[in-house]
Amino acid sequence: MGDYETVKYSQDAAVAIITIFRPDAMNSFNTELRRDLLTAFERAAGDDSVRVVILTGEGRSFSAGADLKDSLSTDRSVEQQLQEEYRPVLECIAEMRQPVIAAVGGSAAGIGVSYALTCDLLIMADNAFLLSPFTTISLVPDGGLSWLLVHQLGYRRAFQLSIESERISAERCVELGLANKSVPADALMDETLKWAHALAKRAPLSLAATKKTMRHAASHGWASTFDVEASLQNALRASEDCEEGINAFFEKRKATFKGR
Repeated sequence: MGDYETVKYSQDAAVAIITIFRPDAMNSFNTELRRDLLTAFERAAGDDSVRVVILTGEGRSFSAGADLKDSLSTDRSVEQQLQEEYRPVLECIAEMRQPVIAAVGGSAAGIGVSYALTCDLLIMADNAFLLSPFTTISLVPDGGLSWLLVHQLGYRRAFQLSIESERISAERCVELGLANKSVPADALMDETLKWAHALAKRAPLSLAATKKTMRHAASHGWASTFDVEASLQNALRASEDCEEGINAFFEKRKATFKGR
């Protein structure tokens, strides 16, 4: 685990694997986990050898959400925790150039759902589920979850799933577009790594630009998105990787991308 108390960090070729490691507490978020997760993601974001990142949880749960005992034992307000401890990690996931795949086994609940849905791609074990349980303890979806659900599901469906605290099965998540794939539970990490390695072979500058453009498009209009596309396309066209891709196309071979 290196310098981390609550996170495992490893790298398999061009894929970084960040594992939430509080299995005895269902991988719930305490102060240390929020700190360690930010450090781990900043490490991956700043590593040019990393082209894809996987976020997963140790044991039988992706994350049960906030550790309520930890939250109640601190003198920091919930708002301070959200703004100063949770938000930086979520923003790092959204803004880092590498695509991030959430691999959800067992369950993701509360703000654990926020982390899963903030990732660029989501793969779930076929027996896993998502749960927004806030109305059962008189709280509101947080960690940006309200925005994520409304944008991905529409207001009425997002509102219903939240206020009824429905367990959303992996199959249903795929149907609703919350998850990309559902795979057998015992094959979750093998399938996730296979997917990540396939993506890592694609042009990294293109992956980063596509992520940036589509993140922008999620909350901006057509004209603004068009401008971002045009600017990024101009920069990409001048890259060595674009030349390599075009040459490989005409020479009928696989391109070798170097990220420059």
